Amino acid sequence: GGFEQVKPFFRVFRVRWPYCLRRCSYCNFNKYIPRENNDPMMTECLQRETETLLQLSQVSCITSVFFGGGTPSLAHPSTIAAVLESVSRRAYLSDKAEVTLEVNPTPVGKSKLEDYCRAGVNRFSIGVQSLQDGDLKILGRDHSPHQALQTVEEARRLCPGRVSVDVMFGRPKQSAESWENELSELLRVCDDHVSLYQLTLERGTQLFKQVLGGEVTMPAEDVTAEMYQCARRTLHQHGFLQYEVSNFARHKAVSHHNTSYWKGRQYIGVGPGAHGRFVPRGEGGVVREARTQTLEPDVWIREVQQRGHGTRRRIQLSHLELLEEVLVMGMRMSKGINHKHWELFSPQLGLHEVFGTSNDIQELLQSGQLILDDRGLRCSWDGLALLDSILPALLVMLERQISQRLQRDHHADGQTKRISNPQ
Repeated sequence: GGFEQVKPFFRVFRVRWPYCLRRCSYCNFNKYIPRENNDPMMTECLQRETETLLQLSQVSCITSVFFGGGTPSLAHPSTIAAVLESVSRRAYLSDKAEVTLEVNPTPVGKSKLEDYCRAGVNRFSIGVQSLQDGDLKILGRDHSPHQALQTVEEARRLCPGRVSVDVMFGRPKQSAESWENELSELLRVCDDHVSLYQLTLERGTQLFKQVLGGEVTMPAEDVTAEMYQCARRTLHQHGFLQYEVSNFARHKAVSHHNTSYWKGRQYIGVGPGAHGRFVPRGEGGVVREARTQTLEPDVWIREVQQRGHGTRRRIQLSHLELLEEVLVMGMRMSKGINHKHWELFSPQLGLHEVFGTSNDIQELLQSGQLILDDRGLRCSWDGLALLDSILPALLVMLERQISQRLQRDHHADGQTKRISNPQ
């Protein structure tokens, strides 16, 4: 089998804490309001699944652990410590490994930050979302702007240079001008990493119903596009480099964890509703699988107790599916995809062969939205804002080239040449 021959040395590890105290109006994530305190049970199962999946993947070293949610800052710090302990029992967890925890900026969240650091967390990602009181209420958040700023301050005291702030634009009744002012206020207090998200309306959420019923109005598409460009300019003026569609860092404070995803590296997901992408070498696997854990926490707990893990779905990724993921993720980065990286996954067909010949893509290259040169394939500054409209053309081309290649290989040498089974 052709690819990922290298022993999976560094791997990222994601832990999902599924509980929240309340449901935000815009959120359609898999999350649950806990009925009773089952922290000890949850902790035990997270540990058990961690050990099972690490053994299955035969990974030798973990360089990044990310606790996401739900609201992982509801978990007891001892839970975090226990999971990290399980990771280091099965793999080498370096002192330099990035251990991130998502934090809800409430007084309770803030009061636990120091204990989380003692438990082994060394980076915080804080869900500020907005500095407008009214907006936080519409979003169903349970913190105030003041509490958010205090939490950021405390996190920076504990982990200077390793605090990320999440903020959301395209909120109800928001204008480009008020957004610019808000961002400037945030930049006075934030650390060296900012993640920007556009608020999207998801079916079935509270906010979706309110917009449908005319109680709440959302900004027009051209206004949100202007907000995005305005944020990019403002962040740039404050010394932040955009290294990915939604992520900005200064002083080299990029998130190693997320960068691993965008580079299409393998990762392990633990906890209810977690996702993973890895080769199960422990059972003789040679092909990368997309794995999803059972959603419902109570059912997941039962499954982990019975068989050591709660994997609900395992799908072997075909070569094309793997390349599609590498393309879609890689193009999110401002550096794009370099030739050497692409070659790891596609030794037979280089970036020039796949994308250099199509008229549609020639148009994107000539308009300056897309760049294909000796460094690799990437979007320009303008192109990155239009990524969603650029990707379909790239995906169509990829599929066409791969299927032609398969047909050619199939007919070549009286069918003696076979494409190796990629991982």
